[in-house]
Amino acid sequence: MDYKEKYEQWMKDPFFDEETRKELSSLSDPKEIEDRFYCDLQFGTGGLRGIMGAGTNRINKYTVGKATAGLGRYLLSVYKNEECKKRGVVIGYDTRCNSRNFAVTAAAVLSGMGVRVYLHKYARPTPQLSFSVKLLNAAAGVVITASHNPKEYNGYKVYDESGCQLVPAQAKKVIGFIDQITDLHRIDFKENKSLISMIDTTDEFVAAVLKQCRYADWKAKGDLKVLYTPLHGTGYIPVQKALKQDGFTKMEVAEEQSAPDGSFPTVITPNPEDSRALEIGIAKARELDSDLVLGTDPDSDRIGIAVKDRDGEYRLLTGNQVGALLTDFVLTHTDLSAVKHPAVIKTIVTSDLGAEIARRKNLTVFSTLTGFKFIGEKIVQFEQAKQNGNEEQDFDFILGYEESYGYLVGTHACDKDAVVSSLLICEMAAEAKKGGKTLIDKMNELYREYGYYQDALESYTLKGKDGLDRIASIMKKLRNGNSPFENTVQVIDYSSPVKAEQGFGTLPASNVLKYILKDGSWIAVRPSGTEPKIKIYYSIKGSGPKETEIRLGELKNSIKKILGL
Repeated sequence: MDYKEKYEQWMKDPFFDEETRKELSSLSDPKEIEDRFYCDLQFGTGGLRGIMGAGTNRINKYTVGKATAGLGRYLLSVYKNEECKKRGVVIGYDTRCNSRNFAVTAAAVLSGMGVRVYLHKYARPTPQLSFSVKLLNAAAGVVITASHNPKEYNGYKVYDESGCQLVPAQAKKVIGFIDQITDLHRIDFKENKSLISMIDTTDEFVAAVLKQCRYADWKAKGDLKVLYTPLHGTGYIPVQKALKQDGFTKMEVAEEQSAPDGSFPTVITPNPEDSRALEIGIAKARELDSDLVLGTDPDSDRIGIAVKDRDGEYRLLTGNQVGALLTDFVLTHTDLSAVKHPAVIKTIVTSDLGAEIARRKNLTVFSTLTGFKFIGEKIVQFEQAKQNGNEEQDFDFILGYEESYGYLVGTHACDKDAVVSSLLICEMAAEAKKGGKTLIDKMNELYREYGYYQDALESYTLKGKDGLDRIASIMKKLRNGNSPFENTVQVIDYSSPVKAEQGFGTLPASNVLKYILKDGSWIAVRPSGTEPKIKIYYSIKGSGPKETEIRLGELKNSIKKILGL
C-alpha cells in the first residue's frame, strides 16, 4: 500500500476518530501528505519521537497505541502473566500538548492486555519516572515526552526494570513485536480500570535527591539568590521542593514561565541549550539582583544556567563547563577513600576536561555512545557486577554527564536529572559565593589548572524525506573521503563496534565519525537519533580563548565548505 492509499484509508475509515479524519481532509499539499504517510514512524533506540498529527509518520493516538501494544506483547513474552499483573508498568508524562492523553492511551492499551499500570497523577520529570520504576519494582516504564524539542513534537520512551531507558539490544526486541502489528484495527484501546492505579511519587523522589547533598553550610545556602524558570515544564514543583528543603530560601521563580503549557508561549524552543530560552529568567534576575539563573526543560532532565559575573552581567555556561564544575565539586566533597572503585561516565562527544579532573583524582573514566541511556546501562552493569562478585567490573558510580546539559549524581534514577543537578549547582554556587567567587571564577581556576578547552556544537535541521536523504549523503561523503581537517592523527568510525575504554567489551555500532587532531582537539559528526538534524561537535584545546576561537573558526569553515552546509 503506497502513501496515497494509506492516506485515503485513514481519511475514510470510521475506525479512525472524527478529529483525525477531519484533519486529513483539510490537507492539500501533496508533499505534506507524502511526509505523513510514506513510512511508519520508527520506534528507534530512543523510542518514538516526531511531530504530532494524523498519519503513520506522526505521533498520535494510533501510533502510540501500536508502540504500546508491541511493548505489551514483549513484556508478556518476558514475564509471566501474573508477574505482569503484579509488577506492571509505570507511565509518566510531561507538560506538552497531548502528553497526558497519550499516557492515558498507553495505560488503556496495556491494562486491556492484562498488564498492571501505575499512572502518574501529574506531569512530572522524566528522572522521576525512572525513579518510580525502581521504587515500585515495576517491570518497565513509559514516559510521554519530547524533552526539549519544539512544541510540535512529542515522544514515547521506554524504560526497563532497572529504570534505564532501553538500549539497542533491548529496543530491537521490542521493535520486533511492534513490527508484527500490521493492522491497527487489532489494537484494543479499551481500558481495564481494575488494573490502573494513580500514583504520585514526588515526595519520595525529592527525598532521594536530597541524599545527594554535598554542602552543609546552611548560612551560605541561605545567602545565595536564585532565579528559577521551569520553561512551562515539569520541574516547577520538585525543583522548588528540593532547593527549599536544602536551605535555599532566597529563591524566586519566573512567573511568566511557571505555568505548565505545552504551547511554550514565551520561548521559541524550550531548550536550555538555546540561550534565548533563558532570556526571561535573566531579565527577572537583573531586577532581583540574583546570583544564579536556573532553567530546566519541559521534562526536567536537562538544565541550563547563567551566572552573574563580577561586572553584574549574566553569563551562560555550556553543558561541558557545568559538567566539569560539577565533577570538581562533587569529587571534592566526596570521601573517595571510602569508595572502593569510584568512576565517572561521560559520552564520546563530551569535553575531556571533566574526565581529566576525575583522572587526576584517581577515578576511572568511562566513555559511552551519545545518549544518557548508555550511561544508565553502565550504572546497571556496575550494580550487577557487585551482585555477581565480578571484581574486574565492580565500580562505584559517582557522576555521569553529557555535553547536552544532562547530569546525574547518585543512582536514585538511571537517567539524567535536572532536579538533583539544580541542587548541586546551587550548592557549589553557594560555596563559591561564600569564598568571594562566582562559578565563572571557579571555571577559570579549572582552566588554569587543567588547560583551556573551547567546545561548540552546530546543528543543521534538514526536515522531511529529502532532509533524511541529505543527511545520509553527508555521512557517506565523509566516510568515502579524506579527513576535512588538517593534522588529523586518528579517525574513529563508530559505525562498526569500537573497543570500549578500560577494555570492557565494545561500544555498539553508531552512526558517528570522530576526528582526533594532533594537539588533542577533536571534531565529531553524527545525525541526531531523535530529530531531523545533523550535529557537529567541536572540542578545541589551547592556551586561551583567543587562540581556540581562531582555531574553532577555521575548523567550522573547513567542514562547511566540504559538506556544503
